Amino acid sequence: MPVVLGVLLLVVSWQVAADGPLLGLDRWTQHAVREVRHALPGTLLDHLGEALSDLGGGPVAVSVLLLGAAVAAGRELRAGFAHWWLPLPVAVLTAGAIPLLVVPAKAWFARPGPSGLPLAADQWGWYPSGHTATAALGYGVAALLLARAAGPRTRRLLAAGAALLVAGVGLGLVWSDYHWLLDVVASWCAGGLVLWALARWPLTGRAGQDAGDGPPGAA
Repeated sequence: MPVVLGVLLLVVSWQVAADGPLLGLDRWTQHAVREVRHALPGTLLDHLGEALSDLGGGPVAVSVLLLGAAVAAGRELRAGFAHWWLPLPVAVLTAGAIPLLVVPAKAWFARPGPSGLPLAADQWGWYPSGHTATAALGYGVAALLLARAAGPRTRRLLAAGAALLVAGVGLGLVWSDYHWLLDVVASWCAGGLVLWALARWPLTGRAGQDAGDGPPGAA
C-alpha cells in the first residue's frame, strides 16, 4: 500500500510539474462532471457537493481532530492507561503540521485552478488539495487516536467513517469545480502515506492495554 501510494503521488506530481498528458484526465473529468451537472434537474447534488467540500475546511476537520483527541484521552484516563494524555499533543502537532505539508507544495507547483484563470499574486496554487489533505489528516488521525482504546469492531467503524468522510470531501471538491481531480488524488495519496506511518507509531497505535469494544468501565 505505501509503495502504491508513493509511486502514484510521484507520478501525479511529475505530470503536474511537467504539464504532462496525464492532466488530460483532469480536463476530461471536469467536462464530464459539468455535463452531468447541467443535465440533472434541481440543485440538490450541488448543495451536497458544497457541504462535503466544507467538511475539509480547517474549522470543521481540525475541530473534529481536537475533539476526538480529547474524547480519546478521557476514555483512556477512565480506563487507567498510563499515557492517557498522548492523544492531545499528537492532535495539536497534526493540526500544526497540515499547513506545513500543504502550503509549500502549493507554492512550488503554483498550479492554476479549474477556472482556468492565472494565479493572483496572493494565491499559492491548487495542487495539492488543501481541503482534502486537511480532511485526511483531521479525520484520519482522530480515528487512529480513538482506536487506541477500542475493540476490533469499533476500530473498523472508525476507519470506515474516516475513509468515507475523506472520499466525500474529495468528490465534493471535484463536483463543485473547486479542484482538479489530480489535486484531490495527490492529497489522498499523501494523507494515506502519513496515516499508514502514524498507524505504526506507538503514539497513535494500540495503547498499552488490550481492550474490548471500549475501555474497561466505560459506558
